[in-house]
Amino acid sequence: MATRVALVTGGGRGLGRAIARALGAEGLAVAVGARSRDQIEDAAAELRAGGRAVLAVPLDVTDGGSVAAAVAAVAAELGPIDVLVNNAGIAESAPFARTTLAQWERHLHVNATGPFLLTQAVLAGMLERGWGRVVNVASLAGLHGAPYVAAYTASKHALVGLTRALAAEVAGKGVTVNAICPGFAATDIVWNGARNVATRTGRSFDDAVAAMAQLNPGGRLIEPDEVADAVLRVIRDETLNGEAVVLDGTSPLRRPS
Repeated sequence: MATRVALVTGGGRGLGRAIARALGAEGLAVAVGARSRDQIEDAAAELRAGGRAVLAVPLDVTDGGSVAAAVAAVAAELGPIDVLVNNAGIAESAPFARTTLAQWERHLHVNATGPFLLTQAVLAGMLERGWGRVVNVASLAGLHGAPYVAAYTASKHALVGLTRALAAEVAGKGVTVNAICPGFAATDIVWNGARNVATRTGRSFDDAVAAMAQLNPGGRLIEPDEVADAVLRVIRDETLNGEAVVLDGTSPLRRPS
């Protein structure tokens, strides 16, 4: 992997930052992309301190021009992208009757159209070189229905569908496309959701977090490092293609050594 280049979207914090850290430790050169320059610069500084080749690249995944500029910047600085991790995403909750068209479109743009634009920008090069990995960070909500998150659930189903369609298209050509489907994870999405629940219901923040953790089959939150480990697994294993790797908390939590 020492000659490979990865781009991680939403890489400034949470799952994306853990994934970027794991890819750097694996020996890849890593570009960290997100809209927040402060976050990606901080993440890049962390990787750089560990001796990794890294680039912080401003990126709005919903903007085709921004995507093209980011991909070009990575190629110029680090080399062509061999590993694309489509991690950037949003999650908002509302009863279906109160879900606005703007919310619906925002979820589809970020969670589905963003991965479409980025994958389209790098896939031809991967196929030409005969090696590439596309990893889409989806969700358990991309495999099952869930109440009060219709827009989020639909967008993640779309992402899983895109994963499977592309996997069939590139099969046998040295490129794989897989999805990672975690349940509620220990990230800002859960912390922000728990604050909203606490505000609306009067429950404590800790109780709200515990309630969300119980919605995972394993009864606990998924740790960012577990998602990062799953990303490494599908990157290393050329036989995995079109998979939706489920992380639901039922497996014992392995702490980093």
